[in-house]
Amino acid sequence: MGDRNGEAATLTNIGAVYDDLGESQKALQFYNQALPLHHAVGNRSGEATTLNQIGKVYSDLGEKQKALQFFNQALPLDRAVGDRGGEANTLNNIGVVYSHLGEKQKALQFYNQALPLSRAVGDKNNESVLLGNLALLEREQGNLQASLKHIQSAIAIIEELRGTYTEQDLKTTYFSTVQHYYKFYIDLLMEQHKKNPSQGYDTIALHISERSRARGLIELLAQANAEISKNVDPKFIVEEKELQLKRQAQEKILSTLINQTPLPEDTIKQTESEIQNIINQQKQLKAKIRAQNPERDKITNPEPLKLPEIQQQLDKDTVLLQYSLAKERSYLWLVTPTSLTSYELPKGEEIEQIANRFYSQLSSKGFAVDSAQKLSEIILAPVKDQITGKRLVIVADGVLQQIPFAALADPNNSKNSTQTNNECRDVICKVSRGGLIPEPNPGVNINNTNYQPLMLNHEIVNLPSASTIAIQREKIAKRKIAPKKIAILADPVYSSNDQRVTGKEETISPELDLERSALNRSAKSLNRTGWSRLPNTQIEAQEILKLFPSTDTLQAFSFDVNYNLATSKNLNQYQILHFATHGFVNPDQPELSGIVLSLVNQDGKQVPGYLRLADLFEQDYPAELIVLSACETGLGKNVSGEGLVGLTRGLMYAGAGRVALSLWQVDDKGTSVLMQEFYKQMLQENKTPSEALRAAQRKLWANPDWRSPHYWAAFTLQGDWK
Repeated sequence: MGDRNGEAATLTNIGAVYDDLGESQKALQFYNQALPLHHAVGNRSGEATTLNQIGKVYSDLGEKQKALQFFNQALPLDRAVGDRGGEANTLNNIGVVYSHLGEKQKALQFYNQALPLSRAVGDKNNESVLLGNLALLEREQGNLQASLKHIQSAIAIIEELRGTYTEQDLKTTYFSTVQHYYKFYIDLLMEQHKKNPSQGYDTIALHISERSRARGLIELLAQANAEISKNVDPKFIVEEKELQLKRQAQEKILSTLINQTPLPEDTIKQTESEIQNIINQQKQLKAKIRAQNPERDKITNPEPLKLPEIQQQLDKDTVLLQYSLAKERSYLWLVTPTSLTSYELPKGEEIEQIANRFYSQLSSKGFAVDSAQKLSEIILAPVKDQITGKRLVIVADGVLQQIPFAALADPNNSKNSTQTNNECRDVICKVSRGGLIPEPNPGVNINNTNYQPLMLNHEIVNLPSASTIAIQREKIAKRKIAPKKIAILADPVYSSNDQRVTGKEETISPELDLERSALNRSAKSLNRTGWSRLPNTQIEAQEILKLFPSTDTLQAFSFDVNYNLATSKNLNQYQILHFATHGFVNPDQPELSGIVLSLVNQDGKQVPGYLRLADLFEQDYPAELIVLSACETGLGKNVSGEGLVGLTRGLMYAGAGRVALSLWQVDDKGTSVLMQEFYKQMLQENKTPSEALRAAQRKLWANPDWRSPHYWAAFTLQGDWK
């Protein structure tokens, strides 16, 4: 159409996408095509924007002088058209370049010119960027107080902007992009603490750490149990039901597709995309419903806890260990009911390398003692004198969120050393829930090592943030304890080929051949090759049920383990919910993660059977404990500032006081043994869930067949330890 202005804008946008993808040269190609078009049509504002984009690319490539040339071309154009916001952005870009060139005073001049312009036009985002840059500049010049003032102002704006988002996902996404401000603030406060240890800077740093994490979850927990249908337009309720029916239909189609040979990959992806689209529509509708509900409007953003409030949640036998991993330095705060002690740890990358190796060995390749000891030396040894005999409540960060602290070497065990002579390096294919996967060879003897796991001397509990425990306790204190004891859902029917469909029930016994029982309870995402039956889930469930009066239990096996039961109000009558089945995690789209229930009915026809994270947010599970005896149920998408977004938060939102979940593909039989012992310790020894999990792990540790941490360390407990 000869629309050169529109063409230039589109070329600039394409360049911006390539720039975000890190393809700098492609970005420059499109920017350089756009630039003469902007100039030809006299669009000086568009020309200035594109010049800025080109300058940023050259700055990122390290060509600072070339970057300055383009920024200096953009500046008079911004001024000529009276674009004060654009002028402020250009001035900021010039300041950043001068700062990198070491010309700090020049950088300061440009920042100070840009700041009032951003404020004048109300550009809060650019104002926070400028304040962050000023904070960095002042710190580099040794002006710590001035730096503190600027970063505090930047954080205040960030908190204000975060509050403008009404959709939780957008709020979470925005918050993830500004985490470096919080990390900088924490680091600056801890630098001040090092110079003035009596001024309480480490206390403020702990509070900022708490402000920077799991805020979305904290708000979700605060909003739980609100009446979403009160005063809501009836048409929204109808639409809500229609979307649920559409989604169930797509789930049924998906169940059919994954059993076809060959697999129709394109159709599967299209169907998954449609399911995600419906989920998005459901979320948008929910936002409308909440907007009409006066109860929702009264719910303000809950404030994260400060030190005295955190200490009130602890007792004399419990210490909190809160971690913050960052680029230059990491930190650990140890909190008791009466004290706070802080520690500087190595840079986050160093911790992550060792932690990733530790996790990899535990989850798939066997167990190496040196990794357990090295990681312990870094993240636990600094506090070893203060944790003796204490329950450890862990608020982890980054990769540490997927680390089983129970399997770390106890730093107070003098026998622990970095000897590696007896590492469990051998790998064979063992019994696991979901397929043949490499597992630690039980023939490798770790009895001769100097390793003693942390769980031998410590009860360990995990929390997404310290603030979550206060909200959970407040909600649980207001509700009545469910009247019945336990509901167990185990051993679903996944395929029309299952012998139970034809009525030829198979006898489940521990002596099933290896090929039949070599299964794990998971998949990295939705299993494209179908799900195999897990023989030990039925054994597990039957043994656990023996510990409870039959009048206080709900037991569902085979076809009864279905979506309708899992989403019915029947389950809110039970103090414990136990799911023994396959689980799957989708790290890219966490709402598609879930638990696999029966996928066919008695006639072999496909039925909806995936209980997804999005479903959990709709449930009422006021349980004291929910156990997901499946694989990788404690994992999820690691969102900066929010932590692992997965099934845990859905269960907590549904009402769970505490949840037991796994960190990797767990062994079918080993998990059955662990779970049976876990419940015996709770019921027969009257232990709390966290005490019982530790006792069960100790039992497996004492058994040569299950001594490897691979078998007992995967399960962790999140939530209240009382």
